[in-house]
Amino acid sequence: MSSGDHVLKQLLKPVVEALECELWGIEIQMGGKAKLVRVFIDHDEKGVDITDCERVSRQASAILDVEDVIAGEYVLEVSSPGMDRPLYELDHYARYLGEEISLRLRFPYEGRRNFKGRLRAIEGDEIVVVVSENEFLFPVEGIEKANLVPQF
Repeated sequence: MSSGDHVLKQLLKPVVEALECELWGIEIQMGGKAKLVRVFIDHDEKGVDITDCERVSRQASAILDVEDVIAGEYVLEVSSPGMDRPLYELDHYARYLGEEISLRLRFPYEGRRNFKGRLRAIEGDEIVVVVSENEFLFPVEGIEKANLVPQF
């Protein structure tokens, strides 16, 4: 998570929680003239629906406008993490032990950056992933992007 994402998370987490949702994560993508600020929300028991997204979007937009933490123009998008939910924090990985994940490392390991396998364990600040019967240990800080792989 970048420092900009961290500031946004600190700012938006109380707002999202006040609306009885969980702030799952934030992604900022550079676009043409405007940045895309994508906010993922969830609810343990019922998931989230369009009404939850609209409520959080209104409140988050108001806070972001007042605090003026995003330089330049931006588009705010609030949504559910979905079935292929991104994993950002150690706590997220802990919730999905035993599940299939795909991940991309910030830097190559043994000539590869992309891995797909079963999330077996967490050891300290590292995750253990079994890929084709080989076990890999990856520090969470070294993971650029990770997602659950939906099982149908």
